[in-house]
Amino acid sequence: MPDVLAIARAEALFVSSVQSSECPAPVAVRRAVAESFARLGSRGCAACVAGEFGDHPDAAVARMRWAIATVGAVYQRRRATTRGLALTGATCTT
Repeated sequence: MPDVLAIARAEALFVSSVQSSECPAPVAVRRAVAESFARLGSRGCAACVAGEFGDHPDAAVARMRWAIATVGAVYQRRRATTRGLALTGATCTT
């Protein structure tokens, strides 16, 4: 199960203009998440997601599945890299 931060990131990606058909690169996903947070905040993203589930539930389910999977893939790599650096005593500069 995703943690709270992963859920918030998925909501931010969900409300962004990035489409699953674009197969966005990790940098594009991170940028879209950051831009959604900057534009709407986490509560605003959640509110927009709720609205989409009310208006278009079938499409919203598919988009949220994609957003959760994409966020998990993009941010999992970064988390694993950071943990590896912590274990070796190195510092993360990315």
